[in-house]
Amino acid sequence: MTSSTRRDHWLALVKEVMLLHKFLKKFNIETPLQAWEMHSRTILGIIRLHAARELLRIAPPDPKSFLIFALLDELPTGSNVLQEIAESLKTVDSGHSCSATSILRNLNVSQLVSGHTEMKVGIEHSEIVNNKPENQSSLETAVEQVREEAKEINIAKSKADDLKDEGIGNSALVLMELVKPLKSIWPWFQEVIQWERPASTLTVIGLILLVVYKEWVGKAMAVLLMWVVTMMIWARRHGVGKKTKFVVCTASDQTTMESIVSAQHGLNTVYNIMQLANIAILKIWSILLSNAPKHTDMAITAMTGVAIVLAVIPLKYIIMALVLLMFAATSKLAKRVNKNDMGNRKLQGWWDSIPVIPVQIVDKVEDIPKAEKTD
Repeated sequence: MTSSTRRDHWLALVKEVMLLHKFLKKFNIETPLQAWEMHSRTILGIIRLHAARELLRIAPPDPKSFLIFALLDELPTGSNVLQEIAESLKTVDSGHSCSATSILRNLNVSQLVSGHTEMKVGIEHSEIVNNKPENQSSLETAVEQVREEAKEINIAKSKADDLKDEGIGNSALVLMELVKPLKSIWPWFQEVIQWERPASTLTVIGLILLVVYKEWVGKAMAVLLMWVVTMMIWARRHGVGKKTKFVVCTASDQTTMESIVSAQHGLNTVYNIMQLANIAILKIWSILLSNAPKHTDMAITAMTGVAIVLAVIPLKYIIMALVLLMFAATSKLAKRVNKNDMGNRKLQGWWDSIPVIPVQIVDKVEDIPKAEKTD
């Protein structure tokens, strides 16, 4: 085994022992016989793992295939199997030839449970031994359920891993193909907001005002969810999911140079967005820390006024007013009145005049200046 494989092997064994003690503590396995039975099962799993590694030195097997707790810890419903194992320990029979304790005894492995304790615990367990078939059946059911779910998870992960192997360009094309339905809906929203469809705009305004005024937001969300459920049931009955397949075309009319320029333009766009975000956050900090007293006073006055309005006027009326203002601002009449766009210019000038908090970039942790103590 290579050094990395040997390291992973011992780390897996350490993790298995830690998970064993976590299991004993979680399910309050205080009886010595039950605790030793779980220790025996863990030891047998480690022995099988070592034997498999000796036989398959070129391609060592995955430790999770032999270690109980490591395997169940990775599965989403592994806790159900652990619960059933804890229940099955109540009817454990250490004298049975197939029990882990008996197998280790035959291998001359010393048992940490004394004979007197084993006899005492055996008498207590003889009272509930009749429940063993039922516990065994429930354990087998839980294990079978975990196996089926593990198969489903492996199939789903294999399909997802195929997409992860795609490059940045193909991933971007796939993303654009997936959001294409939203892109087809967006023009309709723009037409409604811009009053290009007056009938639809008035209908949307009326519905929003009615839902907000009657406080039917919860009912509206319920109707939306039921519509989604109906579409899902319809898709299941007609087998739409099995027939659907997203086809992404990587063909492009651009030359190699044009593709490089487009990629560079995209990177510059992302870089500009990051710069604008940093500047905006620094300006907000400048206002909050009163680094710009004039702008801070204006922000305090505006937030105080908004707080008073929210405290006095019911929220639904405020939402209705904001909806009306939004649609009124995009109407043709508002565009005619605001041809000069002086309000936006003043707001932009006010924002540009806010100084940012200074930023110092250092290369080493030791160069970070310590906070100055104030009296």
